[in-house]
Amino acid sequence: MKNIKIGQGAINASEISLGCMRISDMSKKEASTLIHTALEEGINFFDHADIYGGGRSEEVFAEAVDMSPSIREKFILQTKCGIRQGFFDFSKDHILEAVDGSLKRLKTDYIDVLLLHRPDALVEPEEVAEAFTLLQESGKVKYFGVSNQNPMQIELLRKYVKQDLMINQLQLSITNTTMIDAGLNVNMEIEPSVNRDGSILDYCRLNDITIQAWSPFQYGFFEGVFLDNDKFPELNAKIDELSEKYGVANTAIAIAWILRHPARIQPILGTTNVQRVKDICKASDVHLTREEWYEIYRAAGNKLP
Repeated sequence: MKNIKIGQGAINASEISLGCMRISDMSKKEASTLIHTALEEGINFFDHADIYGGGRSEEVFAEAVDMSPSIREKFILQTKCGIRQGFFDFSKDHILEAVDGSLKRLKTDYIDVLLLHRPDALVEPEEVAEAFTLLQESGKVKYFGVSNQNPMQIELLRKYVKQDLMINQLQLSITNTTMIDAGLNVNMEIEPSVNRDGSILDYCRLNDITIQAWSPFQYGFFEGVFLDNDKFPELNAKIDELSEKYGVANTAIAIAWILRHPARIQPILGTTNVQRVKDICKASDVHLTREEWYEIYRAAGNKLP
């Protein structure tokens, strides 16, 4: 597994991360097998959120690895906060309370990375800044970032917070490419030219913010996976062709397509299937050519201007 430098290089992380949203219903043995398989494959970055399984996902993770100081040093833990029942909350009190809850559930003294989960329309950046400073000075959180935010939302936070915002977690897959489409269709009066996110891809590259791709196998908004899906015959034919060429599973090709982008995007896997984790991690050894990357992009139904 290749590693990447997160943000400006403060964190040396596996270029593929394992998301823990779906582990809440797993047994301790099942979760342990999944996590240790990921570690054996070179994944050292694990993504959580306080809302995953109502907090149970964090508890299962800690139980599965038998959290101890020596074990804790083997991986990077990221969690997110800010989503509550029916609303979003970036208030100082909620951020501090949410982190304390995650620390307790994860049985650790510190979180490596804390992300603000979804934008809060009522955000008061001064409060976020106070919370971040308290968390950093207390040693409870080392680094910070955001999730699903556009450039101006990030700029508003950066005006007040002292810490670097190192990560922005965004939806990206072969079939969800709006952040790429607009950049390819500049000055065109067609649907793909619509800039829906303020050029977030270029913004993050300019500001050394690592993009983490969530739902890398999904199409639409959790409508299903595009792999082996009859709705995407041309795309699957091209992926299967490259799968055979490189001797890897189709899941690895889908992830290799994301890894091929020079922005050094870190995909977050949501699978709880041990064999899929092994298959997908082979993507780290696949370097698609420029032509192959564009072939996959076009096969997904995209047209070049």
